Amino acid sequence: MASNTDLALRGKVLYSVFVRTHTPEGTFRALEGDLDRLRSLGVDILWLMPIHPIGAVSRKGTWGSPYAIRDYRAVNPDMGTVEDLQHLVGECHKRGMKLIIDVVYNHTSPDSVLAHDHPEFFLRDENGNPTRRVADWSDIVDLDYRNAPLWDYQIETLVQWAKIVDGFRCDVASSVPVEFWCRAREAVAQVRPDAIWLAESVHGIHNRYMRAQGAVAVSDGDLYRAFDMTYDYDIWPHIEEMFEDRRNFKTYLHMLNMQEAAYTDNYVKLRCFENHDQPRLASRVASEEALHNYLAMLYFLRGTTMLYSGMEFAPRHQVSLFEKEDSFAEKNEDLQEYLRTLRKMKAALPLAASGFWAEEGAEGIAVMYYDCPTQHVRGVFSPYGCRGNVKVDLPDGEYENLLGGMVTVKNGTVAFEGKPLVFGN
Repeated sequence: MASNTDLALRGKVLYSVFVRTHTPEGTFRALEGDLDRLRSLGVDILWLMPIHPIGAVSRKGTWGSPYAIRDYRAVNPDMGTVEDLQHLVGECHKRGMKLIIDVVYNHTSPDSVLAHDHPEFFLRDENGNPTRRVADWSDIVDLDYRNAPLWDYQIETLVQWAKIVDGFRCDVASSVPVEFWCRAREAVAQVRPDAIWLAESVHGIHNRYMRAQGAVAVSDGDLYRAFDMTYDYDIWPHIEEMFEDRRNFKTYLHMLNMQEAAYTDNYVKLRCFENHDQPRLASRVASEEALHNYLAMLYFLRGTTMLYSGMEFAPRHQVSLFEKEDSFAEKNEDLQEYLRTLRKMKAALPLAASGFWAEEGAEGIAVMYYDCPTQHVRGVFSPYGCRGNVKVDLPDGEYENLLGGMVTVKNGTVAFEGKPLVFGN
């Protein structure tokens, strides 16, 4: 666990932006026009998916994948200039927001600057050709961190960007040695002491696959040596099962408790139910009520809440990374006011210092707990349309529901009628 992680991150909302699909123009300058709206949603951190030039060799789709990077030290001219990025960061700061960028250090495009200037930096097959460990990633070649000069180049690059942006979301961070990330964090701290470090940790099955090849595969627990936050991918199979069948709900809640036991007191998880690699949440739910319960639960969980671009309008279509699409073309429900309410609720939770617990109060109904010496908060949610009386360990009486209305505790139970409840003292 990074010793200087700011636990206030548990109370933040992060919004993921794919610059080239977020506005018709697809530029940094155009994105500035949406900052006021995003801030009104309670967004604290803006994460820009890769902003660098894209390789041309083995390109996927018309545009190519933003994760097949040609030059780490430049910006994609389609998005604007470095000066435009600096201006965008300044506009975020004026609104009390921070901006982080995507760092893709496991691989580059085959025609990258590094492939040309430093071919010795790359993993080679038995014939001496640049290669990759994941076959589906056909537009990239893997870097080989057994080369010490590669470490210096990459760290110098991070320091360059840290002079402009507020931190980094590090793609496939588990496939890069944690010692590299630790050294990088130390170097960045010289120019950006409060930089935010978010690791895309990976599914357990991916780590097992990598280790079977003798490759680097860092666990979440080790990533916390360098990073402030990791993904929820350590329990993602159980999230998938939760979406599929309410009989799996109890196991998901158990895994949340496992995280509390497995990591140190100051761990921070990035909580998300959709992202650019996963289906839209709205495509998985059976009703508007279910969607509202999932979202309320997402904001209630201890950790940084993530929203993926356009999520506030409940789209079911996942925007392509490789083609020109509009992140806001599909608007099934305007959730903006609801997200503002959830943000206010999140701000009232004792996220920093308190313990967290979750259990199934009745079939398909979750009861979640925050307890600290001065505050006791309970959340009751069901994404499955379940109803019933649920036991809670609060004194009988009337409580304000932080999502609207009142909650009555009678004989140690509350009547759950489908709408999320968040209350306490």
